[in-house]
Amino acid sequence: MRRFLDRLYDGAGALGALCVFLIFVLMILAGVGRQMNWHVSGLNDVVAWLCAAAAFFAMAHAFRHGDFVRVTLLLEAVSPKVRRALDVTCLLIAAVSVAYLTYWATSFTYESYEFAEMATGLVVIPIWIPQSTFVIGCWLLLIAMIDELVGVVRGEKPSYQRAIEERHAAGDFSSDV
Repeated sequence: MRRFLDRLYDGAGALGALCVFLIFVLMILAGVGRQMNWHVSGLNDVVAWLCAAAAFFAMAHAFRHGDFVRVTLLLEAVSPKVRRALDVTCLLIAAVSVAYLTYWATSFTYESYEFAEMATGLVVIPIWIPQSTFVIGCWLLLIAMIDELVGVVRGEKPSYQRAIEERHAAGDFSSDV
């Protein structure tokens, strides 16, 4: 199961990176297209949807690899037992919050599908299609949060903490800046 979840998070991160690459390609195409008098206005809609997709697909991967902003000043000053209790509390609050977001994002997207709502920009497609990237990203983040919570409750060190310690051991302190 661990291997499956890690591959799931890495795959989601790769999808986020692919979205960023597609944004790059479309922006270059739009820039060249404008110089060549091509009609490229609809690309702005696609780029906006890809921006959202990139952010939400990458969240689970970023969370697991210690790339979320965390305030560790208090955690570094307390005993390991208190730190574990604080980690469990924070992960529980985060998981409940993300579960709430996931529920409503899923509900909202399903309503868009149910009512056949269309995008209002220049590219007219069913709006549930770009919204689904938000929903998938929320579900992946929720799975990552619960996965992390279960691990910390079992007594494991959080993956984001291990990732930061590995970067520090390799001499990379860029995340601390």
